[in-house]
Amino acid sequence: MSEKQKIIIVDDDPEILELLDIYAKREGYETITSANGQDAINQVQAHPEASLMILDMMLPEIDGTEVIRRIRKDSSIPILVVSARSADIDKIKGLIIGADDYVAKPFNPLEVMARVKSLIRRSHNQIADEHPDKVNIDSLIIDYNSHTVKTPEGKSIMLTAMEFDILYLLATHLNRVFSAEEIFKRVWKEDTVLSPKTVMVHVSHLRDKIEAQTGNKKIIETVWGVGYKISG
Repeated sequence: MSEKQKIIIVDDDPEILELLDIYAKREGYETITSANGQDAINQVQAHPEASLMILDMMLPEIDGTEVIRRIRKDSSIPILVVSARSADIDKIKGLIIGADDYVAKPFNPLEVMARVKSLIRRSHNQIADEHPDKVNIDSLIIDYNSHTVKTPEGKSIMLTAMEFDILYLLATHLNRVFSAEEIFKRVWKEDTVLSPKTVMVHVSHLRDKIEAQTGNKKIIETVWGVGYKISG
């Protein structure tokens, strides 16, 4: 019997925490619950094997924004933000600092579980079995099996699951331009595009991380009015 996947659920509302905990256990996950930001960070450090975090943004002690910043310093655990902040600017802010997906309150718990499954599936290397395990492009070595990206000098680039999948998609289709809508459908595996801004934010964050480790090389190109590509 395979070991249960573990997810960390963080919310300071006891009713919401219990609701998500119940639904996660029904889906077969082992859960770790937390009600404040500092404990959420501690749990990620204590359980590096955890498959995903569900995170509320409005937390005592340390808010969700700071929690994500601190976690992203040394962990690429998929983070699904669940928050009452529903304005586009708040969604974009959460994605910019390193969240992988966003669901606004009030939510349908079944939708949350569907997003959880999708993020875990992405992080477990199930995006494109027909493509090569390793891809070498200008200044980057992308290893699909280990979900790692390095420079030829051995510098690691820490990416979220979604950032990795966007990079892998573009790197395995050199010179092909992908629209934001197509990237969303292929990476998020959803037919309905919530907002092209979601892809824009992830690409922007991905570029920043790559440029920081490669001497500001512009690997991902924007084709204005069309989409994104990597030239080969």
